[in-house]
Amino acid sequence: MIEDITDWARTVLATTPSRWSNLAEALPAELFTRRPQTGEWSALECLQHLVDTEQSVFPPRVTYLLAEQDFPAFDPDSQGTPPQPGQSPADLAAEFHRLRAGGLARLEEVTPGDLAKQARHAELGMVTLSELLHEWAAHDLMHLVQAERALMQPFIQGSGPWQIYFQDHIVRPKANR
Repeated sequence: MIEDITDWARTVLATTPSRWSNLAEALPAELFTRRPQTGEWSALECLQHLVDTEQSVFPPRVTYLLAEQDFPAFDPDSQGTPPQPGQSPADLAAEFHRLRAGGLARLEEVTPGDLAKQARHAELGMVTLSELLHEWAAHDLMHLVQAERALMQPFIQGSGPWQIYFQDHIVRPKANR
């Protein structure tokens, strides 16, 4: 377990906006909006989700935990924002970058002594600020991986016999349960 997650989390959180900007500025919007499968998020939807969580989830939760106040859950399906028609990936990445600057400023207020502070998450129960910082960094990286998998699909599909090297990255329809 990482003793002081703040430096590691800050590094991940600081680099994520640039990674999104690089992808959004370099790739065609059509590729960004393409879903790998029905029911899976496109890269643009992943980015919109990060904008939503930067506005409504992570920085506010840092505030709640610093004050040791209980806080609500977040359901991206009912509380998330769909990408706006015609919104460019580059513009959304710029919005994420702007919002993340505020999140990083909030994170600067966290001291090592704050990491053990606790509050009740409406669904998960008692959580610590340290756990939230771990989750925030992992959440950023998870959605980058998810977006990159979505972006990979047309390239994998067109790679012919090389597809065997991408078996772990092919997004397949979910099996009925």
